[in-house]
Amino acid sequence: MEYPHRAGMIARISAKIAEVGGAIGHIDLVDIAGGKSIRDFTIECNSEKHAKQVLDLLHEVPDVRLVSVYDDTFKMHLGGKLEIKSRVPLETRADMSMAYTPGVGRVCMAIHDDYKKSFSLTIRRNCIAVVSDGSAVLGLGNIGAAAAMPVMEGKAILFKQFGDVDAFPLCIDTQDPDRIIDFCHWVAPTFGGINLEDISSPRCFYIEERLKKELDIPVFHDDQHGTAVVVVAGLINALKITGWKPEDMKIVITGAGASGIAVTKFVMHFGVKNVVVCDRKGVIHKGREFPDNPAKAWAAEHTNPENETGSIHDAIAGAHMFIGLSGPGVLDEEDIKKMHPKPIIFAMSNPVPEIMPEIAAPYASVMATGRSDYPNQVNNVLAFPGIFRGALDAKARDINEEMKIAASHAIAESIPEDQVCPDNIIPSVFNKKVLRNVVRRVAQAAHETGVARRFPLGASLYHV
Repeated sequence: MEYPHRAGMIARISAKIAEVGGAIGHIDLVDIAGGKSIRDFTIECNSEKHAKQVLDLLHEVPDVRLVSVYDDTFKMHLGGKLEIKSRVPLETRADMSMAYTPGVGRVCMAIHDDYKKSFSLTIRRNCIAVVSDGSAVLGLGNIGAAAAMPVMEGKAILFKQFGDVDAFPLCIDTQDPDRIIDFCHWVAPTFGGINLEDISSPRCFYIEERLKKELDIPVFHDDQHGTAVVVVAGLINALKITGWKPEDMKIVITGAGASGIAVTKFVMHFGVKNVVVCDRKGVIHKGREFPDNPAKAWAAEHTNPENETGSIHDAIAGAHMFIGLSGPGVLDEEDIKKMHPKPIIFAMSNPVPEIMPEIAAPYASVMATGRSDYPNQVNNVLAFPGIFRGALDAKARDINEEMKIAASHAIAESIPEDQVCPDNIIPSVFNKKVLRNVVRRVAQAAHETGVARRFPLGASLYHV
């Protein structure tokens, strides 16, 4: 702000900010010249609406001019959140001749003669593509490719921070599933794996299924499988508290989108036999038809063994566990009372869960949410960096069910047995044991299931 350089001006400005509850963090002098002061004011606001109220009042202060206004979050994104750096020196003529022409030609021909060497001699060794069409971005919906880019950049940062995996966002301007598949085919030679992100259901199932069959690198839709892996990790530790066995449980799941169907399949792979899935219209059962949604059609055929009907409020009766992947306020206190005594509640709608912990906790043996301000946050970042790190280390062709279940156990085991308790069944994303455990177990599972590329011992990297 620029204002006359005289006594009392800062006090007048501060009083105006305080009128609407703005808290001043810092005031920094920029310049004093020509009888004017220019200072930076850092003001803490609790929402965009609150910030607008502060600015509107500041516009009313006589002799005060707002020179510029910025939001720290926007400032962080200025110019994007990623950059490319060289891993090799380029300071001498010898460096240049090896990194580029003429030396690079020998490396190109080595890969031409032995395709597998591309996984050692290029960025494929440690690089994945984060591919999105922007059709289902966070809680924002179908906002398109360009608007999805900040999220995909953020995903790439998480890969690097938590898995030391180099990732590059590729937001593509088509929502045609077959064109997305074609695009992934075209860029596959550049990457060691593909992470599909924020692609709407049911298209995402078709896209991933095709790519897993047709490409020789791992393809992983994190919205599906990352969530499923962490949910089962939490379930593994929750069962240590309840003493139940998976095959004896009834689990009710709300939400039949990408994550809901993937979690359903994964808890069944874990051993749960009675899973009931609910969508907006109620319980999915054999009497309902889904001609345009193969994922829901699969759920109608393979879940709900007792063919229950009705709403979520009917299905929840007697359930040992509730998994929420839908929206806020789905359950109330009476629903929790109808469940099996001391049930497991995973209410993961974010920011507002299907039922607030304050309501469910008195009745539950374990409570988890998708939020960071409550214990047991179900956060995909516990899974995807380590899964891809392990897959890349093993030079895997695929990320299969065995690798995913290995990741679940690795995450669960990151909490020592004697520290597992109702408020500590899912480790913190900053727990350094998680990455080490997941990488080791995933790479081991890749080798045991035959999807790791095995290189002959002592194989030469040279082109001879």
